[in-house]
Amino acid sequence: MTRILVSPLFFLVLVAALIGACRAGGIAIYWGQNGNEGTLEATCATGRYTYVNIAFLNKFGNGQTPGINLAGHCNPASNGCTAVSNGIRSCQSRGIKVMLSIGGGAGSYSLSSQADARNVADYLWNNFLGGSSSSRPLGNAVLDGIDFDIELGSTQNYDHLARYLSAYSNRGRKVYLTAAPQCPFPDRYLGAALNTGLFDYVWVQFYNNPQCQYTSGNINNLVNSWNRWTSSINARNIFLGLPAAPAAAGSGYVPPNVLTSQILPVIKRSSKYGGVMLWNKFYDDQNGYSAAIKASV
Repeated sequence: MTRILVSPLFFLVLVAALIGACRAGGIAIYWGQNGNEGTLEATCATGRYTYVNIAFLNKFGNGQTPGINLAGHCNPASNGCTAVSNGIRSCQSRGIKVMLSIGGGAGSYSLSSQADARNVADYLWNNFLGGSSSSRPLGNAVLDGIDFDIELGSTQNYDHLARYLSAYSNRGRKVYLTAAPQCPFPDRYLGAALNTGLFDYVWVQFYNNPQCQYTSGNINNLVNSWNRWTSSINARNIFLGLPAAPAAAGSGYVPPNVLTSQILPVIKRSSKYGGVMLWNKFYDDQNGYSAAIKASV
């Protein structure tokens, strides 16, 4: 009988491969829509989040003067939101990426043309990213990128906005692009933009849409939709977007034990799995959702 010698290195490689087969992910959180959710500094100091989306720039495009709304946190009309710069830098010092989320479920925004998209991209670059302006609403901190949470208005020209923003990465600091499409595929507002292949992180909202969310103990619609998204769009990382508490959305809440025992073991098999996105920090505080799932994400 021939004896086969296997080196210790082989076992190390095998173990690494097995660990890699079940990908580790991060948690993305939306902050800015409830004054009772704590500061941005405190949000990042929890150690629970890897990405923070500041919500929202909910007025832009079509010749409008852009406007940011951070609910009860600060008053942008009196330059009261410039202090958020301290929170942005604090988060970034912990290795947390901070994006400005544009759009949202309430506001006035649209892109009337390709030229309009370019103007909005220039505004975002100069007022929130690496450019310069005398009227930066969040102060002089440089955000890591822009999150597209487009739920209203025209469906046109967001692909152009993505291309113009991505081009600013050529100036020495990468501009991350993220998006929060609804789970019915393709998303009517962001389908064309996502087809550019320029988005780094896509946190699909698997809620408020019964045909592609968790419903009454049934994970099949959610998993089938997840498989459709991960196989159909060119994005580096795709996240499972969920409400952080039952009250955070109209439908689609997934109890933490269901997520960790039934859903995550399935979706983590995808090479595009990036983690979980939660709406939002206020509801996460109330329900303790991220703390309950962090070890499994």
